[in-house]
Amino acid sequence: MINHSKNASGADNQQERPGIKGWIVGFTDGEGCFSVSIFRNKTTKLGWQIFPEFVITQSEKSLDALELFRKYFDCGRIFVNKRYDNHNENLYRFCVRSIQDLHEKIIPFFKKNKLRTHKQKDFKIFSEIVEKMMKKKHLTSKGMMGIAQRIKTMNRKNPSKFLESSETIRQASAKPKKI
Repeated sequence: MINHSKNASGADNQQERPGIKGWIVGFTDGEGCFSVSIFRNKTTKLGWQIFPEFVITQSEKSLDALELFRKYFDCGRIFVNKRYDNHNENLYRFCVRSIQDLHEKIIPFFKKNKLRTHKQKDFKIFSEIVEKMMKKKHLTSKGMMGIAQRIKTMNRKNPSKFLESSETIRQASAKPKKI
């Protein structure tokens, strides 16, 4: 198929190119992240909230690349991270945080189009966690603990505060009550 567009290199035409899926995989391998965090949230039943997200970060000069991701996946948002250091440009982040979008759009894409770096391991764990969340497993202490243990094996430098909290340690050591 011949592309007759005058703007053949523009972001709007990127999806029409046969190599767009490979480009997305390569870009994600280099600049992307599949992460899952656990935060304190007193409004939740367990007092903690699991927060999975798929993120691509770029400088302002490459904002078009992030727009391409947003248009291709038809989900997510682009956020600006203002910089107050010696850099001249702000950073921008394409983020997908919706469990539904992660489950229906992001995960199926990367299951079909495999990453080629260590991020494939993180993606596999990420997709397992999102699947557990879709099944509401994160809403129980046991499920939350299992997810926290899986997060520990991902690209984390610091252990989760959830696993170190006194409540979690107490719950993990408590004997189950017989009914």
